[in-house]
Amino acid sequence: MVAVLLLLAGGTATGCGGRATTHHKPGTSHEQASGDVGTLLATQDGTGHRLRQVPAQGAPEVRLTTRPDSEDGWNLQLVVKNFRFTPDSAGGAALPGAGHAHLELDGRKLARVYGPWYHLPAAQVPEGAHTLTVRLYADDHTVWAVGGKAVEATAELTGGPPGQGSHSHAAPTPTAPPQTPRASPPTPRGSEAPDADRTVTVVVRDGKVVPAPGRVELKRGERVALRVTSDRADTLHVHGYDKELALPAGQEATLILTADRTGLFEVETHESDLVLTQLLVR
Repeated sequence: MVAVLLLLAGGTATGCGGRATTHHKPGTSHEQASGDVGTLLATQDGTGHRLRQVPAQGAPEVRLTTRPDSEDGWNLQLVVKNFRFTPDSAGGAALPGAGHAHLELDGRKLARVYGPWYHLPAAQVPEGAHTLTVRLYADDHTVWAVGGKAVEATAELTGGPPGQGSHSHAAPTPTAPPQTPRASPPTPRGSEAPDADRTVTVVVRDGKVVPAPGRVELKRGERVALRVTSDRADTLHVHGYDKELALPAGQEATLILTADRTGLFEVETHESDLVLTQLLVR
């Protein structure tokens, strides 16, 4: 009897095949539960991402500066300390001082940022005063935090009338929320899309992007065709152009875009929050 009990106890501890098992609360990923970086808090940021608190000493820091661009909008610089941008490992486990940033305008997400510079087109900033926020995230999409507060920085911007230059400004005032862009209808499989100078083909399967997210360089005025097949229903969104495309599960959908604005623009999915590619328009 003693031998049987010991055998059962050993089997329970190791699980099937002799491999140790890790149990965690529903809604918490294995990477979040098993990570040993800082402390995962129940607190969330405004977009539903949980805070990962680390000691103040050696914690990631960020400072945001804005510079009007001579052609359009602003050039934003993210000055970081104890932090490095790791676009190749986005979606992986949280590693000390690594990850990416989110850019928000008045609490509305504009883009995910993978480097120290980002061009913000004037078309994305409505007329009036606004608050721009940049926040640092780990690779597993938890928010780096110190003392229960997210590691972030803010700056004030004032958008000018359409077609006119804009500039940095202080003392933000409330503005009406931007309108939600309408989703473009998908192009049925087999039908011919309008002529495009470049075609980007992406497949999303089991939460992974194939090929791995890269950067597509375009000249201003070129047309690019974004062909996306997702194994689950989702929505494609091109930041900076406010273009959306419904992605039916298991069907290829195509969005034709004229790159008439210069800068770096992310193409991502709404539901799965995956970056598919980046468009660099010069």
